[in-house]
Amino acid sequence: MDYMIGAMIKDVPVRIFAADTSELVGEAQKIHSTLPTASAAFGRTLTAAALMTMLLKNENNKISVQIKCDGPIEDLLVVGNTKGEIKGDINNPLVHIPLNQIGKLDVAGAIGKGTLTIIQDLGLKEPYVGTVELVSGEIGEDFSYYFSVSEQTPSVVALGVLVNPDGTIKKAGGYLIQLLPNHSEELIDYIEKRIGEIPTISKLLDEGHESKDIIELIFKDYKVTFTEKKKPVYHCDCNRDRFERGLISLGREELTAIVEEDGQAEILCHFCNKKYEFEKADLITLLESIEAK
Repeated sequence: MDYMIGAMIKDVPVRIFAADTSELVGEAQKIHSTLPTASAAFGRTLTAAALMTMLLKNENNKISVQIKCDGPIEDLLVVGNTKGEIKGDINNPLVHIPLNQIGKLDVAGAIGKGTLTIIQDLGLKEPYVGTVELVSGEIGEDFSYYFSVSEQTPSVVALGVLVNPDGTIKKAGGYLIQLLPNHSEELIDYIEKRIGEIPTISKLLDEGHESKDIIELIFKDYKVTFTEKKKPVYHCDCNRDRFERGLISLGREELTAIVEEDGQAEILCHFCNKKYEFEKADLITLLESIEAK
């Protein structure tokens, strides 16, 4: 079962989060019919966003993660909220390219060069927006770079997605380690050493390690205290009212043209692929609401 967990170590300036997102990524794979390389890239981004929701404090906070790139995937968008509800869209779900030099799914090749933008809506007047260049296209390293540069928080982000031969998701998950102010060089050295000693996140997931186990494995010489626990879920909050407002926002002229030329409108939600159909009478009602204002 999917879960995310937070941890701390007494008197050590570090915060730690880990997540099993196998069901979340599996649901996204089904909805978007992603092929293996696309699944790996999408799944890593979904997992990173899920981990970031653990940093949100207030009920209505949310984050948006967007990767714009020159690789065949082109564009990835993932949105998450404090509850751990995640949804996403991938521009080209049918990307499956040859394996990389070490026989793994070539996420970097599917992403290429581009930018990572993170928008944090924390209930303030304006959202916080940070953008960095992609450093590798492997996604985990790109998020680590984002935290270090945009938020001045040295971080380690490890993300893994394992895909079955039939294209379904076998395992997905990851961890986020952030160094807080007044950390020592010894702590940095310790974390780097431990990450170098343990298997990769994909290997740990494949071996059946849970999120809690992974944190304890990395910090084996410390007494770890586990704090919050949350279940990440793929959840789209789209509804007919929202798309009605979208049609109204087109304005009287454009909506009239749709009525006269097409006589109907069909809108597809990019996050969950649900179709919303508006018959001619529905569109006329929306037009009347514009004219009544």
